[in-house]
Amino acid sequence: MKNLLQLLEENTKKFPQKTALSFRNGDEIEILTWKKFWAMVCQTANGLHTLDVKKGDCVGVFSQNSKDWIIFDVAVQMLGAITIPIYATNNYDQTEYIIKQTEMQHILVGDTPQLEILKSAEKHLGKKLHIFTSHVIKDEAENITYFPDFIKHFATERNLIEITDEDLATILYTSGTTGIPKGVMLTHGGFKAVVSAHKEFFSFDNLYDMKSLAFLPLSHIFERSWTLFVLSQGGEVAILEDPKNILNTLKHVHPNAMCAVPRFYEKVYQTLVKKIEASSPTKQKLFKKALEVGAKVADKKRTGAKVPFGLQLQFGFFDKLVFRKIKNELGGNLSFLPCGGAMLKKEISEFFAAIGLPVIVGYGLTETTATVTALPPKNYVYGSVGKALPGVEIKIGADDEILVKYQGVMKGYYKNEEETAKVFTEDGYFRTGDAGRIDEEGNLYITDRIKDLMKTSNGKYIAPQSIEIPLQSNPYIAQAMVIAEGKPYVSAVIVPNFETLMEKYEEFKNYLSLNIEEKKKLLETPFIKETFEKVVNDIQKEFASFEKIKKFKLLPEEFTIERGEITPTLKIKRKIILEKFKALIEGMYA
Repeated sequence: MKNLLQLLEENTKKFPQKTALSFRNGDEIEILTWKKFWAMVCQTANGLHTLDVKKGDCVGVFSQNSKDWIIFDVAVQMLGAITIPIYATNNYDQTEYIIKQTEMQHILVGDTPQLEILKSAEKHLGKKLHIFTSHVIKDEAENITYFPDFIKHFATERNLIEITDEDLATILYTSGTTGIPKGVMLTHGGFKAVVSAHKEFFSFDNLYDMKSLAFLPLSHIFERSWTLFVLSQGGEVAILEDPKNILNTLKHVHPNAMCAVPRFYEKVYQTLVKKIEASSPTKQKLFKKALEVGAKVADKKRTGAKVPFGLQLQFGFFDKLVFRKIKNELGGNLSFLPCGGAMLKKEISEFFAAIGLPVIVGYGLTETTATVTALPPKNYVYGSVGKALPGVEIKIGADDEILVKYQGVMKGYYKNEEETAKVFTEDGYFRTGDAGRIDEEGNLYITDRIKDLMKTSNGKYIAPQSIEIPLQSNPYIAQAMVIAEGKPYVSAVIVPNFETLMEKYEEFKNYLSLNIEEKKKLLETPFIKETFEKVVNDIQKEFASFEKIKKFKLLPEEFTIERGEITPTLKIKRKIILEKFKALIEGMYA
């Protein structure tokens, strides 16, 4: 089987005038044909070659999503060098650590904040990097080159060098909810395995017409591996630079595929629930009936059964009257929706399936080159993360840990043999750190992160995600973190959904203009406390008594990537939150 670079080169010959990449330039959407895209990749590779970049060298990308991100990545791999992505939101310490460990000499930077971090790192490390700027204004410093100006001087053709399956394609540093980032070494053979497994599992025959929106950061393995897969099959990738513009971009780009994390679907679901609750009783009744019909149709499709003609007519009516409006808000063409990074609540999966947008929940890690299980096209089970992709071996080990063996599993952690040894079993399985179970049909269920399991002082084990996910699915709650380790009972810190509060209560109309103390005071008013007590109590009606939240505190601001409170994939960094809100948390146990 051909590797990714060979497949991309082949597409250039097959589809020279077809669009490979589309992107926003000001108010306009611009495109790169396959011929132009590959020419720019070759120009970049030829340019880097003149700078003595060779096989095995580490080359960095410190940028938000952009066409240059993809061009630079492919060009680096074309030389047999190793792409080192750095999250655009990384702080100085994280960035300096990666630069120092990889000994990179060259790096593409996306915007001014990243450029300033690199300049500081240079001073501290006592070394000069060759910095290519993409979005930022041109800088006159001797070691800074404007990327578009640099590549235009070089030839638009280049032969591929021989690359083996064992050669490194990239080192991805895990954002990590705890500890120092570890460099995950992924091979060309691993990406080749991703292409093969996805084509076979989803029965993809021709993805020529697929347009995928790169919404998640390309520095994250989920988006990176999916984007490269789509391009390898001749599809188009539309690039979203700023995730905050997602809904507006969907309406302009009209993609039919998009990777997302559960939080995206939770927010869409919450927004729709709020709109329905605010509508007239007649509209609420109509929507309820529409969902009942949609659920019946979705279940027929899920099991591969024929949809009766009468049910088809009913669905067609409700699709035109109700569901089509929702789908148009999401671009109108979405049909393939891979979702990973955390668990998605069952009722949200069922909701999207009912309106005709089934979410393909999957499971994987950076260390496994992303997806190792996914919901199959038919006979999938809600609440599971699907079945193993072709070539993937999964078994359950000690402490219910999910173990994986697969060509896509990493080579190890870069310059860290001790940590590498810890995560592999004697028979070569990768220890995921996730607890789970496999049913008789081969469906995998994630029960929790083993490291996240909490033990109360009463000896009860708490799986925090099983509490946090239902909380965060409520329209009143944006974020929540459970506390229980070594404590007599479960407590939580909760970030309200301020949009909901601003819409519902007059007192919150000007919430965003208040200072932090005024925000805290408003959240402590009796009617808000009572409102959230009712919300929390309603959510945890079905919880076991030892799982129920006894006390909680409302926080005045959302956790952010910039403050180091959540990872770029929106996972809460528990250690950081526990330390930052130590006094507040201790107050709940006083």
